[in-house]
Amino acid sequence: MTPHPKDLGGDRSMRSRFLIALGMSSLLTLGNLAVAQQPTAPPAPAPAAPAASTPKLDYGPPISNEQAKAVAAAAVAEAKKNNLRIAISIVGPAGELVYFEKMDGTQLASTEMAQGKARTAVLYRLPSKAFADQYTAGISHFMTFPDKPVASEGGVLIVVSGKIIGAIGASGAAAYQDGAVATAGANAAK
Repeated sequence: MTPHPKDLGGDRSMRSRFLIALGMSSLLTLGNLAVAQQPTAPPAPAPAAPAASTPKLDYGPPISNEQAKAVAAAAVAEAKKNNLRIAISIVGPAGELVYFEKMDGTQLASTEMAQGKARTAVLYRLPSKAFADQYTAGISHFMTFPDKPVASEGGVLIVVSGKIIGAIGASGAAAYQDGAVATAGANAAK
């Protein structure tokens, strides 16, 4: 004859399991309440809006192939001077690709990033760094724009005679280095 489960301590075993489960769920509930009551950090203050008196530049005639090559050459020279491997995109006022150059050894993603930075600068008439600064400050509404800007330094307007003729995008190094390369290129435009 087999012993009855009560005689084997089944009741105690079941009761112990129940108490352990009850204790664990109580701990989880109390832990969640403690986490839920943690104070939240106050939102960061919004950066000051740009002065309304700062007019954006108008678009001019599109950059020529010769101008684009000169801009790219200056950018590549700056990159080489600093031992950087960069992709350079130059776009016209409508964001269309006019000239592209990729230095040997440049990471593959830089091809798309360089063009995105240039398009961002020319379409919004702002350097791409402006969007990076906004994102760092916690402002990201621009990510809902249909043509999403690239929020990374390295997209710079090319301005001749006070008119936007295009933009240059540089990618492949740290953001500030991309910005320096693009600026060197843009400054070579005539």
